Amino acid sequence: MRAAVSGQGDDGLTALFEAARTVRARAHAPYSRFRVGAALRDERGVIHAGCNVENAAYPVGTCAEAGAIAAMIAAGGRHIAAILVYGDGAGLVTPCGACRQRIREFARPDTPIHAAGPDGIAKSFTLAELLPESFGPETLGE
Repeated sequence: MRAAVSGQGDDGLTALFEAARTVRARAHAPYSRFRVGAALRDERGVIHAGCNVENAAYPVGTCAEAGAIAAMIAAGGRHIAAILVYGDGAGLVTPCGACRQRIREFARPDTPIHAAGPDGIAKSFTLAELLPESFGPETLGE
């Protein structure tokens, strides 16, 4: 799912929130019943969204963030400017460890990551806060 960012003064957070909320409803979560949606804005201002897709053969499923990143890459984007994860958990729904590393591949340490639920954005972080001292492409050298 893609949508252009609205020109609102909220840094496009409303558009990210709505995209993640909308795609969350389409999640395939028959086993955990824990639906998650994620939406990211790429370097061109285009929003890409993904939802979790579970599989009976755990852990073969796909996280919402991975789906949004795959949609970005397929559409020609290469950099995450911001990402929002939408879930309805008892606590904050933040990216899992594997998704933090996936985000790291395409984002800078200061990239904002927003955790949201039905009541709106619960908390915002930078990638560096969620994945300090991370391993990235530059670690491999030339």
